[in-house]
Amino acid sequence: MKINRRALLTASAAGAISAVAPISASAARSGARGMDAAEFGLRPGISADQSVALQGAVDAAARARLPLLLPPGNFAAANIRLPSHIKIIGIRGATRIQSRSGSSILVSDGAHNVDLSGLVIDGGRKTLPDNRALVHLIRGTGLHIHDCEIVDAGGSAVFLEQIGGVLSGCTIAASANVAIHSLDARGLSIVGNVIRASGNAGIQVWRSAPGDDGTQVLDNRIEDTRADAGGTGQNGNAINVFRAGNVTVRGNRIRNAAFSAIRGNSASNIQITANTCTQLGEVAIYSEFAFEGAVIANNTVDGAGIGISVTNFDRGGRLAVVQGNLVRNLRSETGLGIGIAVEADTTVTGNVVEHAPVVGISIGHGPFLRDVVVSGNIVRSAGMGIAVSVAPGAGAALITDNLIADVQRGAVVGLEWQKTVTGDLAKEGTGRYKQLSISGNLVR
Repeated sequence: MKINRRALLTASAAGAISAVAPISASAARSGARGMDAAEFGLRPGISADQSVALQGAVDAAARARLPLLLPPGNFAAANIRLPSHIKIIGIRGATRIQSRSGSSILVSDGAHNVDLSGLVIDGGRKTLPDNRALVHLIRGTGLHIHDCEIVDAGGSAVFLEQIGGVLSGCTIAASANVAIHSLDARGLSIVGNVIRASGNAGIQVWRSAPGDDGTQVLDNRIEDTRADAGGTGQNGNAINVFRAGNVTVRGNRIRNAAFSAIRGNSASNIQITANTCTQLGEVAIYSEFAFEGAVIANNTVDGAGIGISVTNFDRGGRLAVVQGNLVRNLRSETGLGIGIAVEADTTVTGNVVEHAPVVGISIGHGPFLRDVVVSGNIVRSAGMGIAVSVAPGAGAALITDNLIADVQRGAVVGLEWQKTVTGDLAKEGTGRYKQLSISGNLVR
C-alpha cells in the first residue's frame, strides 16, 4: 500500500486516520528521546485496523532519525514497511502488534539499520501465504532485533534474505513452520533466543548455492521441534545449516527435536561446539553430503538414535575432527543405536560413549572409508565397541589406545556393510587387513 504523505497530514476524523498531528509538532512534543506514536493517531486496544496510522508514524520517525515509541496495548496492523534507519521501541511483553488477516506484519526490502525492541509480534495463528513470515526482511544490513516476542505464526516467524545484523534475546513460540530462516546472509548473528514448539524447524541457515556465509548461531535454547511436513530429515531439525560455509553453532541447549539437534548439509568448515542436545528422534549431530571440513567438539548428547554422524564420503563429505564429546543413551531402532559414526579423513579422539546398543564408534561404511584415526576414546556398555569396515575398497584406519569396557560382541570388529566378518581384532590382530593398524587398546 503506497502512503500519500499529504493525505496523512490532512485527514479528518471521518477519514481513514484520525488525530494525525503535523510531523514537526509531533517531533517537538516527543522530544529527542523519540516520537510518541499516539501523536499519529495510534490508539491501543481499539478493534479497528491501524496499519495506515502506524505506517505514517514509522515513516516520519525514520525521516527524523528518531525512535518511534509505542505504548503498551494491542494494535491491529499488517504489512508495515520498514524503511532504513527506523528504530521502534515497545514495552517488553506489553506492546503487541497483531495481524488479523493472515499477512506479514513487518516487512522490508533494501532497508538498512532497522532496530526493533520490546515488541510482541502476534500472528494469531492465521495461515500465512507460502514463503511468507510474520517478520519478512530482504536485503539489508545493520539489523538489530532484540527483546521481542514473535508468537503464533501461521507459517514461519522470521524470514531473513541477504541480511546482516543481530537477532538476540527474543522468544519465538508456536510457529507453524520455521522459527528463524536465513537465506544468503551478509554477516548474521542469532544469539541467546528462546525457540519453542516450531512446526518444522527451529533455526535454518541456508544459501542458494554453496559458499561462505559465516553466520553465528550461539547460546540459543530450542525446544520441541516437530516435523509436521514429514520427510526423512529435511524437517524436524532444531538447527539446520544447508550449503552455508564457515558457520559456527556453539553453546545451544536443544531438547526434543523430531530428527536432529544440529544438521549440517553440504556445510563446509562448520564448527559445532559446546552444545547440549537431549531427546532427539534420529541423529543428534549430523555433518553430511558434500562438505569439506567439520569440527564437532565438546558437545553433550543424551538420548538419540545416533549420537554424531560424519557421513556421505560417496558425495564428497570429508575432513573432520570429532573430539571431546560425551555421547550416551542411544536407542536401537533399525540402523540406529550407534554412538559416533565417521567415514573419511577424520580424527575421533577423547570422546566418551556409553550405552550404544549396536556400536560405540563406527568407522566407514562399505567401501566408504579413508584415513580415519580413532584414538584415546572410552566406549562403555555397547554391542560392539568399535566397528570398522573391511569391505572391498575400504581404506585405512588407525585404532589405538582406546579403553573399551562391557561390550557384548567384540571390542574391535570388522564389517562388510552390515555383516560381521571377523572376530575381535583387538585380540586377534589385523590379519590380512593390512590397511588397519590396531594397537594399545585396553579391553575390560
